[in-house]
Amino acid sequence: MEAIFTKQLSKQYGQIWAVKDLNLEVRHGEIFGFLGPNGAGKTTTIRMLTTLTKPTYGRAWVEGYDVIKEPDKVRATIGVMQQHLSLDRDLTVRENMILRARLHRFSRLEAEKRINELLEYTGLSEHADRPIDTLSGGLQRRAMIACSLIHRPKLLFLDEPTVGLDAHTRRRMWDLIRRLNADGVTIFLTTHYIEEAESLCHRVGIIHQGRLIAVGEPLELRRKVGMYTVVTVKNNGNSHFMYFPDRESATKYVEGLPSDVKTIIVRESSLEDIFVELTGRSVEDS
Repeated sequence: MEAIFTKQLSKQYGQIWAVKDLNLEVRHGEIFGFLGPNGAGKTTTIRMLTTLTKPTYGRAWVEGYDVIKEPDKVRATIGVMQQHLSLDRDLTVRENMILRARLHRFSRLEAEKRINELLEYTGLSEHADRPIDTLSGGLQRRAMIACSLIHRPKLLFLDEPTVGLDAHTRRRMWDLIRRLNADGVTIFLTTHYIEEAESLCHRVGIIHQGRLIAVGEPLELRRKVGMYTVVTVKNNGNSHFMYFPDRESATKYVEGLPSDVKTIIVRESSLEDIFVELTGRSVEDS
């Protein structure tokens, strides 16, 4: 049984298909990255998988439970960190966690023990009694994760968990995500940051205009397009990309280039190259 399994999962808003015929499998114990630009259908997919939005058609199972027929069972097994701040800004970190514990019917003693564990785990102990509104963006994200882990979910959904954070804070969030995964939590992560997907994810799915266009390990996807990229810029300023299975092939191609090529760059391919090759557009521009 997969952590997530979908069959032609689709969502339509008016005349627009936000997600269309999504067939996806996410394995237990992995960090699965859902990569795509803003508006590609990432958040809509999470909303369907977490029972917040009903599909127009198609089916989905999360931890073996049908998201339409068994929404309560789905919610009991998952944690969710939304893209936007979902905590009460006027409450402290601890008070927000107490509220979540009550919603999950923890006893007072159970709640106190679990909250203290999570405060230490997420590095929030010294900030526990500060109002959410006084915290930095990175600490607010940590507080959201702490709240989502109260009931010990098997599967954690992270919707753009590092958007808007500076590079240093983003990397600290990556460390926390890796630690959660190492401790047995399956993670479904949406992002439009190429570096994030490459650094964190065991496998990625690339979504474009509501459709899943590629899925696999980052290295596997790179091999399909080419392990090395040659970027050339001619005198007119236009860039051209070519992909090769190895550096030797790329070097041989460079040696045969005409003299009007102004700039030549040879580098390893990335998920960005794969996205551009499959869609004709960059993640940022799409």
